[in-house]
Amino acid sequence: MKSSIEEKIALEHQAAKLFMRLYQHKFGVKMRHIWHNEPAKPDVSCYLEQQKLDLEIAHLYGSEAEAMKILGRELKGGTLEALQSLEQWPVAERLLQALDKLISNKAQKSYDSDKVWLVIRNAHPDWHAQELEQTPHLLQIPPKHPFEQIWLVADMTGQAGLVPLYPLPLANNQKEQKL
Repeated sequence: MKSSIEEKIALEHQAAKLFMRLYQHKFGVKMRHIWHNEPAKPDVSCYLEQQKLDLEIAHLYGSEAEAMKILGRELKGGTLEALQSLEQWPVAERLLQALDKLISNKAQKSYDSDKVWLVIRNAHPDWHAQELEQTPHLLQIPPKHPFEQIWLVADMTGQAGLVPLYPLPLANNQKEQKL
């Protein structure tokens, strides 16, 4: 059985590789050389064309209780109660709250890096690309944060593609291309 740190690193590497593959395909640029960093730097480093790029990786689960369920952890009394209480909220509202909270938490970090993107991989089975594509303009992104861009991998496997979340012109361009 993997330790929680080994599992976290493995999930971060999977998400980074998936993001790099999707980004290369979408924009026709080369991304390569992936390695894991120490805590003072973002989780993963790579090259975008010839420029070093650091990726901070996060997974969107919704709540701690939902994360435990999604990751196959044993669910006990308090966790089960928390999951049941979440069911009273609309899925779209929970999605927006979870994204805002995750971005707000990550925005408080500072990194020893010149170019950092936040990559969020959606791990929640009830949140789909259609809902995720509606969220960028609704997000409460803190005015000060270390991220040049924020991207969302719409599902665990990458089949639903990438959703740009920040900056808004990037997200708006994505929406216009689909029309």
